[in-house]
Amino acid sequence: MAPRNRPSKGIPGGLMKPLLLAIVLLVLAAQCIGAAPRTEEVEFFSRGTRLAGSLVLPAGEVRAAVVFVHGSGKQARDLRWANRFADAGIAALVYDKRGVGKSGGEYEERHSVGEKNLSLLADDALAAVRRLSMHSLVNGKKVGLAGISQAGWIAPLAAQRSDAVEFLVMWSGPVCKVSEEDIYSKYTSDADGHAPPYVEALKAREVKYIWPDFLGRDIDSGDSLATLSIPGLWIFSDNDASIPVDLSIERLRKLRRAGHGFDYALFSGLGHNNKEGTFHVAVEWIGRSHRPDR
Repeated sequence: MAPRNRPSKGIPGGLMKPLLLAIVLLVLAAQCIGAAPRTEEVEFFSRGTRLAGSLVLPAGEVRAAVVFVHGSGKQARDLRWANRFADAGIAALVYDKRGVGKSGGEYEERHSVGEKNLSLLADDALAAVRRLSMHSLVNGKKVGLAGISQAGWIAPLAAQRSDAVEFLVMWSGPVCKVSEEDIYSKYTSDADGHAPPYVEALKAREVKYIWPDFLGRDIDSGDSLATLSIPGLWIFSDNDASIPVDLSIERLRKLRRAGHGFDYALFSGLGHNNKEGTFHVAVEWIGRSHRPDR
């Protein structure tokens, strides 16, 4: 006797396509969960000098992009913060300062806060912005400058020179003249803890401060910022004794009253190098400022 046909125990044909789609989605989701940012080595030229850096891209969609500008000293690229940006959906280009690491050129040590050097470093930052903007995953996204300390003079100079810079994020960035910061830090010896008001440091001087001619123009970040129409965020700590925080906030308030979109946040007890405790504030601000509907 021929065997009787038995009902199939397979998957009904009508459910096959939805099931396959669900499997594909699960595989894609598994690939995304825990995916690490991707790092690409990059190089670019500024005033004829080759500079080297790393571009760290988010595993998912790029929401915005930043170039991180160094503070003072022989600073190499900092991949830790680039990865933190990428984890938040922000592509980040970090690079070795000229004369440091794999970057060519000479590191300026003696006259690091002079007009010539700050202008040169601003051009370096701007060259990095152009290189970042060329990337296919960044093209069309908002690109800004982020940085700490001395970057507070460099980034506004760069933004003043090109519309390619679309926002600023500064940690402990002085909004004042270089000479005013020098007066303050000489008084405090850059010792975080007690941060007196700027006027106290100024009154304590026994000899009139004279800006040396060989340093060129006494760069004032406030002058650069007054020419800009882009948004910016400054993050300060109340016990930062390296820059005159009270004077910087006063200058930012004046710029805000004049219609500039400059925000600031003041934290307690985090000192000059305060990125660790405030990084979330920066990435949240970038996210709010650069939503597609804004």
